[in-house]
Amino acid sequence: MIRATVPAVLREEPQFRLLFAGQALSVLGDRITFVALPFAVLAAGGGLGEVSLVAGAQAFPFFVFSLLAGVVADRRDRRAIMIVSDLVRLLCQLVAGVLLLSGSAEPWQLALLALAYGSADAFFTPAMVGVMPQVVGPVHLQAANALRGLSMSTGLVAGPALAGLLIALFGAGAALLFDAATFAVSIALLARLRPRAVERIEGPPPNLLQGLREGWQEVRSRSWVWTSLGGMSAYHVVVLPSVFVLGPVLMASEYDGAASWAIVVATFGAGSIVGDVLMLRWRPKRAVRASALCLIVASTQAAIIGSGLPIAGIAILEGLSAICVTGFFTLWETSLQEHIPEASLSRVVSYDMFASVGLLPVGAALAGPVAERFGLQETLLGMSAVGILAALAVFCVPSVRRLERGVTVQPTTGPKIVSL
Repeated sequence: MIRATVPAVLREEPQFRLLFAGQALSVLGDRITFVALPFAVLAAGGGLGEVSLVAGAQAFPFFVFSLLAGVVADRRDRRAIMIVSDLVRLLCQLVAGVLLLSGSAEPWQLALLALAYGSADAFFTPAMVGVMPQVVGPVHLQAANALRGLSMSTGLVAGPALAGLLIALFGAGAALLFDAATFAVSIALLARLRPRAVERIEGPPPNLLQGLREGWQEVRSRSWVWTSLGGMSAYHVVVLPSVFVLGPVLMASEYDGAASWAIVVATFGAGSIVGDVLMLRWRPKRAVRASALCLIVASTQAAIIGSGLPIAGIAILEGLSAICVTGFFTLWETSLQEHIPEASLSRVVSYDMFASVGLLPVGAALAGPVAERFGLQETLLGMSAVGILAALAVFCVPSVRRLERGVTVQPTTGPKIVSL
C-alpha cells in the first residue's frame, strides 16, 4: 500500500530524494519569510516606505543577475552554486534574525541584508532547474517537477499559517531564524548530492557576452521556446498584476476586504495542490501543446477577479484556474529539460526567468495607473483579454502544437569533456 502511494520518482531516484527533501523544507522557509519580512521592517521602526524599500531590495537583484546566473550555472558546478546560494541566504537570515531579537535592527540594515539575499537567490533557480536532469531519469522528469511544484503549493498554504504563529509567539526575528535553519538542512542534503556529470563541448569557457549569445541562440533556434516566452511575459506583465496589485484593492472596495481575499488565495492554493497531484499522473504526449492550453486558461485569472461574481464564485473559478497555472509551469519546465542540451539549459532558464519574473515589477508598476484611468473591473477584464490573445498566439505556432515528448539531449558536435 505504501509503495503504491509513494510516487515512483521518490522510490527509484535516490538523488532526487535528497534534493526534494531539502527543497521542500526550504520552500516552506521562503513562504514564512515572505510573510515575516514586512513585520520585521515594522519591528525595526520602519514604515510603509521602508517596507517597500526592503521588498524592492530583495527583488531587484533578480532583474540584474538572472541572465548572468544562467551563464555561471552552465559553466560551473550547479550543485556548488546552489550550496553557495543557500549559505549566503542562511547568513543573511541569521544576522537579520539576531538583530531583530536583540532589538538592534534598523531598516537600512534589513535592506542591505535583503539585497544580499536577493542576489544569492537570483543564482539559485537556473542552477536548480538545470540540475534536475542530472539527478532524475528522463521518464521521471515531469513527476519530479510536479513534486517540486507541490512543495511550493503546500508551502503557500502552510507557510503563512506557521509564519503567523511564529511572529505572534516570538516575533519576526524568530521566523527569519526558522528560515535560516531550513537553509542549513538544505546545505547538508546538497552536500550529499552526487549529480550525473554534464558533457560539454571542449574548449575555453565562454565569456559573459558569448555565453549570453549562445544561450539566446538556443532560444531563437526553437520557435516553441521564444514564442512561449512571449506568452509567458504577457502572463507575468499583464495578467499577474491582477493578483499582486488590483485583486486586493478590488476586494477592499467591493467585498469584505482581507477576509474575502484570503478565501480567494486559499482556494487558489488548494487548486494548485490538485494540479500538482494531477501532473504526477497525467503525462500528455505533446507537453508543449498542453502547456499552451493551460496558459490560455491561466490567463483568465484577472477576468475572474473582476467578474463581479459573489466571492464564492470567484474563489471556485480561481481554484480551477490554479490547476492550469501549475500545469503550465510543470509541463513547460519539463519540456525545456527534455529538449534543451544540458550544457545550455540554465542559460535558457535564465532567459525564461528574466522574461517572466524579472519583468513582473514592470506590470505591477503600471497596473495601478491604468486602473485609475479606465476603472478596476474594466482593467481586469482587459488584462485577461490581452493574456488570452497572447496565449492563443502561442498555441497557433505549429511547433508548439506538434512537438512530442523528448529525452534530455546532449551537444551533438565536436569533442566532449566531462564537467567538474
